[in-house]
Amino acid sequence: MYNNNNRNQGNRNQYERPPKEFEETVVQIRRVSKKTKGGNQIRFSALVVIGDRKGKVGVGISKAQDVRSAIEKAVTYAKRRLLVVPLRGTTVPYAVTEKFSAAKVLLKPAPPGSGIIAGGPMRVVLEAAGVRDAVGKILGTKNKISNVYATFEALKKIADIKSRREP
Repeated sequence: MYNNNNRNQGNRNQYERPPKEFEETVVQIRRVSKKTKGGNQIRFSALVVIGDRKGKVGVGISKAQDVRSAIEKAVTYAKRRLLVVPLRGTTVPYAVTEKFSAAKVLLKPAPPGSGIIAGGPMRVVLEAAGVRDAVGKILGTKNKISNVYATFEALKKIADIKSRREP
């Protein structure tokens, strides 16, 4: 007997996407509008953090006509600006304070097993980077975009210090 239900099972993998290299986390989606002659032009802004949880992390923000396109553009932007974070075991090697716009963040190493003790936007960036133990404090604004970028700059500062210390 011929079974019609299983006819196309050989081509099923044709449309499946390959496994993703980076884990994507959408931190914020905003609806933005611009007043024009013809009325309001509505678009969406997406803030995305990508990382492989092994030391690579990227942050991207982008606008588009629909949410899906905005997220895809932000992921593409983040992939072009990846940062390799130096880790000491499961934590960051140094304590650092960084300011970005109105946001100020404090990032300190923590003993193994303590987990990430940090606020929402900061936690997302640290988890994506592969940091498992750290203490973080958001000192400035509550703006998610500024806090994500401040955390990213703090990790960049740690990478710079680490590269200068090693011959």
